Amino acid sequence: MICHGKNIKIFTGNSNPELAIKISELLGVEIGDSKVSKFSNGETSVDINETVRGADVFLVQTLCEPVNDSLMELLIMLDAFKRASAGRITAVIPHYAYARQDRKAKARQPITAKLVADLIHTAGADRVLTMDLHAAQIQGFFDIPVDHLEGVPILAKYFKTLNLNKDELVVVSPDIGGVKRTRKFAEKLGAPIAIVDKRRPKPNVSEVMNVIGDIKDKKVILVDDLIDTAGSITNAADALIKMGATEVYACCTHGVLSGPAMERIEKSQIKQVVVLDTIPIVQNTPSSKIKVLTVANLFAEAIRRIYEDIAVSKIFEEEFEDR
Repeated sequence: MICHGKNIKIFTGNSNPELAIKISELLGVEIGDSKVSKFSNGETSVDINETVRGADVFLVQTLCEPVNDSLMELLIMLDAFKRASAGRITAVIPHYAYARQDRKAKARQPITAKLVADLIHTAGADRVLTMDLHAAQIQGFFDIPVDHLEGVPILAKYFKTLNLNKDELVVVSPDIGGVKRTRKFAEKLGAPIAIVDKRRPKPNVSEVMNVIGDIKDKKVILVDDLIDTAGSITNAADALIKMGATEVYACCTHGVLSGPAMERIEKSQIKQVVVLDTIPIVQNTPSSKIKVLTVANLFAEAIRRIYEDIAVSKIFEEEFEDR
């Protein structure tokens, strides 16, 4: 997968340098020489210590806690590359923050997902490479090309290795909005789906009302795009066990895992939670139930294809997924 040519450069901010290093090693390209720090008043300081004139620059920066610092690092680095006459700048954003604010749910609310898209474009990005946006239509918020990768093939491939009996398996969406993702996952495992019908009395709080589908005496895999405080996923798991499920697994692309998430997962009925490394797990007491898989191979392949002007969509063909 080594990229040949002197005009590709990969840089990273401070949000997920481990992932950036994995990607660069797969591509056979050294991480660019840059420093991102803070002035004494808290403002972000960026130094790019090598020439990028005419280069194809890929900046790997996931938007995670502290989210606003990560975002400002991304914007300021993009601006630095643009002013240094980089040939093409691709913002590689494994996790796109503010994606849940993608519409006006009530009066006088902002559409922050659109605002962030505008900021990234204005700062200097010519292209965006991301994974599993909370709402796929956010791609339309950008006035530049967006390559949207999917985490489902990586997650499904892992669960195939567990050799779970297909006749005992049901893949469950924790809400109505995730049905399309759940169906793709279920098709890869050859399993039926079920849907959790829930309501949210207030933000970050969910109550399971009903389960659509047969989960009695079944092993269940809950599939979501992200797990934040883990309230929804653990409540769903507890409800599924009460309704007759024998085992519950959970998986998601983005393990935000904020606040009480680790404690909730540890105390829950969930046997294992599988997440991807789009966001680093930095808490001091991670749950023993969490399994982390890497997205480095997928992002490295996507970057190689962008650099070589090859269709990124080919990544999703079956022969690549099964490598």
